[in-house]
Amino acid sequence: MSFLSEHLPLISLVIGVALLLFLNIKLKINSILALIFSAIVVGFINGMKPVAILETIKEGLGSTLGSLALIIGFGAVLGKLMVDSGAAQRIASTLINKFGAKHVQWALIIVGAVFGISVFYEVAFMILAPLVISIAVEAKTSFMKLAITMVAATTLSHSIFPPQAGPTALVDAYNADMGMVYILGIIVFIPSVFMAGIVLPKFMKNMDYPVPPLLKKNKVFSESEMPSFGMSLFIPLIPAILISISTILSLFITEDTLLHETVTFLGSAEISLIIAILTAIVIFGLRKGKNMDDMMKTFESGLKGVATIIFIVGAGGAFKEVILEANVGNYIADIMKDTNISPLIMAWLITALIRIATGQGVVSAITAAGIVGPLIPTFNVSPVLMVLATAVGSNTITHVNDASFWLFKEYFNISIKDTFKTWGVLLLTTSITGLIVVLILDLFM
Repeated sequence: MSFLSEHLPLISLVIGVALLLFLNIKLKINSILALIFSAIVVGFINGMKPVAILETIKEGLGSTLGSLALIIGFGAVLGKLMVDSGAAQRIASTLINKFGAKHVQWALIIVGAVFGISVFYEVAFMILAPLVISIAVEAKTSFMKLAITMVAATTLSHSIFPPQAGPTALVDAYNADMGMVYILGIIVFIPSVFMAGIVLPKFMKNMDYPVPPLLKKNKVFSESEMPSFGMSLFIPLIPAILISISTILSLFITEDTLLHETVTFLGSAEISLIIAILTAIVIFGLRKGKNMDDMMKTFESGLKGVATIIFIVGAGGAFKEVILEANVGNYIADIMKDTNISPLIMAWLITALIRIATGQGVVSAITAAGIVGPLIPTFNVSPVLMVLATAVGSNTITHVNDASFWLFKEYFNISIKDTFKTWGVLLLTTSITGLIVVLILDLFM
């Protein structure tokens, strides 16, 4: 077998990403076109037939939008309702009054962690993004520095703590104690988020990005115009509450029953967001004297603002699907099978490499678990620490094949280069810090 054919998956990935960056940054071609064209090139390099490439692109775009389109759209609507009603301003002003402008990042860490554990990442992001903007405006500071804090807390808690899909699957794969995953997970979470969410922004320069058009406030609300703090906080938490209740109740309800179906239905991301939106329309709008026409204008405005984002996320899914079809993940896993490094480092490294290659957090984590899981008895390593090492590896730096990369870039209206400087660096910081903490814990266990 020639060198070229043996390493073709990795070569195609490098060429595809380089081409995408060249088209988007150098030639200024729209991200949607650049992603689709790069996906086609990667497919041809890997010897895929033209029709197969087309089908793979449609499958990737369809599967990504099928799971994310409503979440991103409804999340944007809920965020817009909060901005236009004064609810976001109420939360922002209250948090600043309680914590002070200098310490409001700590409040964002708490809120971000709660949402990261409770709901899908995209839901958390779409709800918290307008809140971050409002807090930044009130505190007269850069919104990006606060966004980094929020995203660091949200992504890391989403990666580490059950009942999210990734860590839950890892607990099962490594046969770890879930209670200890929570306890030691908190020990990993705190320094990792502190480094990425508090320390890192202090060293970042040129963070004064303009407020994205979608999230600009039309007015400054008076005290009487804004809803109460409790209601302003409760409504965006409705998805988190419903999803959490559904997860807990599902443990005690027999599957394939009407009650189980109902609980699962109401606890889905899409339905819980619809319930939150309807509640917001009533509480933030109709009860404040607005008519339904006004509320629907806000609804439509929220959707229009993210239409391009949804399409770009879908195109990113198409690119990711072609990369997966090229078996880049399996290629990396095969390379790492025969190494003799610590299973904790190996678990982190395999997960990180596959995440970078495929943009798939859960897939990368489960793939790594399958490779290093059998090594636990040989190395006498803690299954709980293996869960955490793999989890922080799945939260490492991502790039153009990850839907969340494009969500961050487009929502905050920044360039690819600046997305790497912000989103990329903050994820890498949480991941490396998390691994260091895991290795320190291993010395005492």
